[in-house]
Amino acid sequence: MTTTAITDIACLVTNDPSLGDGSPLGLIRDAAVVIDGDRIVWAGESNRAPAADKAVDAGGRAMIPGFVDSHSHLVFAGDRTQEFNARMSGRPYSAGGIRTTVAATRAASDDELSANVARYLAEALRQGTTTCETKSGYGLTVEDEARALRIAARHTDEVTFLGAHIVSPDYADDPAGYVDLVTGPMLDACAPHARWIDVFCERGAFDGDQARAVLTAGIAKGLHPRVHANQLGHGPGVQLAVELDAASADHCTHLTEADIDALGQGDTVATLLPGAEFSTRAVWPDARRLLDAGATVALSTDCNPGSSFTSSMPFCIALAVRDMGMTPDEAVRAATAGGAAALRRTDIGRIAPGARADLLLLDAPSHVHLAYRPGVPLADAVWQRGARVA
Repeated sequence: MTTTAITDIACLVTNDPSLGDGSPLGLIRDAAVVIDGDRIVWAGESNRAPAADKAVDAGGRAMIPGFVDSHSHLVFAGDRTQEFNARMSGRPYSAGGIRTTVAATRAASDDELSANVARYLAEALRQGTTTCETKSGYGLTVEDEARALRIAARHTDEVTFLGAHIVSPDYADDPAGYVDLVTGPMLDACAPHARWIDVFCERGAFDGDQARAVLTAGIAKGLHPRVHANQLGHGPGVQLAVELDAASADHCTHLTEADIDALGQGDTVATLLPGAEFSTRAVWPDARRLLDAGATVALSTDCNPGSSFTSSMPFCIALAVRDMGMTPDEAVRAATAGGAAALRRTDIGRIAPGARADLLLLDAPSHVHLAYRPGVPLADAVWQRGARVA
């Protein structure tokens, strides 16, 4: 392997306090990083960097780990511009809008769906997202859910079975029958293609008992749980996620003190999705309460065609700082190490020996510019698995 040293980094975010200034970000000033193959083998102050075969001059810019987007819905077809336009004119979001995408997705070819996934992942990569989870959930038949997962698995290792997104229109009068389908034939067909199982535990989707049935069936098949929880109102989703040791409870917009305490004391990550609140004019999650309670918080895009059609993690960082009570340091950590925790990964979301060489060089002297300069494309260079890709 050829080693590469990236030098003259003004500010390096390692997310490893033992390597840097002792803060959660593990900041190192005047830093360097050495890559060997797809791994980081050294990170520290430039004047202590070991020799390497190649050198890249960062030019006094800041570097952070590649973003980890732990919640997206990329296997879809169609467009919901009219729905968005109507909502911005005063119509509130409801889960029923998903049915529009279901119809378009069922009608699309495999090649069309795969091209869409590739397009949005490439769009995210240009902005510094080097790991992206994505879900099924727009097929809602055994065949369509299985093909969505097969397509997703061509593009990412982080694939989630979300047959329990809404009750399929085909079972509108028989929700119990649809839960039986999801936990039976659909799960049998989908489990081999996924790592995770998810459920939309929400009014208009699945109640607590139905969500528990879906998740426990998935666990029995070897899938790991995560939950769409407490987005539209108070409900059982967060408590269920913590009880089942779900990797994440996602949205977490409407929380009781008991919900916050449970997240603060457990291992379930609270994944916040500010793009959804932005796009639906909904109340913002209170990240400050979660952080002060000791919860691990992740930021993600929730990229989907209905309620959050953005692939931009920098945009979500800016929203989190402006409207959710996070500091710039907390938001950057949530978008990197937080996302890794939500996927229960230790090889990404940090810049330290042994970690995967997923790096984002910013066209700025500090990571704070991600919130300080909202809307400005700051990705100067991106490395994924040690290869420069943007």
